Amino acid sequence: MEYFTADWHAYHANIIKYCNRPFKDVTEMNNVIISRLNERAKRNDRLFVLGDLGFAPVCVLKLFLNQINCQNIYFIKGNHDKRTHFVADRFIWYKDYEVVKIRDKIVVLFHYALRTWDRAHYGSLHLFGHSHGTLVDNPNALSMDVGVDTNNFYPYSFDDILERMSKKIFKPIDHHEKK
Repeated sequence: MEYFTADWHAYHANIIKYCNRPFKDVTEMNNVIISRLNERAKRNDRLFVLGDLGFAPVCVLKLFLNQINCQNIYFIKGNHDKRTHFVADRFIWYKDYEVVKIRDKIVVLFHYALRTWDRAHYGSLHLFGHSHGTLVDNPNALSMDVGVDTNNFYPYSFDDILERMSKKIFKPIDHHEKK
């Protein structure tokens, strides 16, 4: 199974206030994020993290990551990932942007929301983080924010994503068509 998440901001005390997260402190927040990840993503699943891991020294970030049971973690760098390259050995890959194929679907992974993306007019999906659920969802675009603030601090399964996308009215813009 594949899971998608973003914007953990582990050890970032101010994110609790900025995003109105329901935690008394970073310890509680970190524990909830880890326990909800481990509840869903099992050891041999694939976990795609779309940026903003955490604000802590490298040794602390390693300890945080070592609590995750899933062994197949893929990482897309976010704007707050100044130190995560030091823990890149915990990830299958560590990139700025990636296009993957999951169950015959093309999925564009990026920390930021895009208005258009690779093969969008053919029905590819775009998953992102960064906005903490503050962007208005476009009901005509096959994209979504997979950040923890949008899913009660759980990762999204690919089945969750496909179900949500199936409710959208996909209206492709075919910029290849002659007028």
